[in-house]
Amino acid sequence: MSEFEKMSLGLEFDATSSEFTELRNEAFDLLKDINSRQFEAAKPYVAQLFKHVGENTIVCPPFLCEYGKNISIGSNTYINMGVTMLDNAPITIGNDVLIGPSVQFYTPTHSLDHRQRKNWKFQCLPIVVEDDVWIGGNAVICQGVTIGARSVIAAGSVVTKDVAPDTLVGGVPAKFIKTTR
Repeated sequence: MSEFEKMSLGLEFDATSSEFTELRNEAFDLLKDINSRQFEAAKPYVAQLFKHVGENTIVCPPFLCEYGKNISIGSNTYINMGVTMLDNAPITIGNDVLIGPSVQFYTPTHSLDHRQRKNWKFQCLPIVVEDDVWIGGNAVICQGVTIGARSVIAAGSVVTKDVAPDTLVGGVPAKFIKTTR
């Protein structure tokens, strides 16, 4: 099993492996191509960068990620400008999702123990955004979170826990506001 696969599964891995440098360099080259083009012209590079991208999905530049190959995006999804995805574990975005500008997706986290941070130890957990979700601008989606179908994340929220389907959440940390149905 590769070090990247271990990291993606949340297992212990060697963060100093040259494998990560190679993968980051590949992603960086594709990101340069994506971020120098608009919509249709960027699509072939988006398809190379991501593990999966559905039909009619738009990724607005600038877009940033660490590897790209851990990102799967459904069809008819719109990712606005300035979105960052730290895809050390899988990030799965469903169909018909709207992601506002400057939204951040963080799959890794570091230990509270300073000694472990000195050794670059961190844990990675996946993020899942189900179908028909709207995430407002400047929201932060933290590791291990699943956002249920048809939910709305208010702008500027920090989502640290799962969000039930058909729910509006907001705040820091994000809290239940009301149901959307």
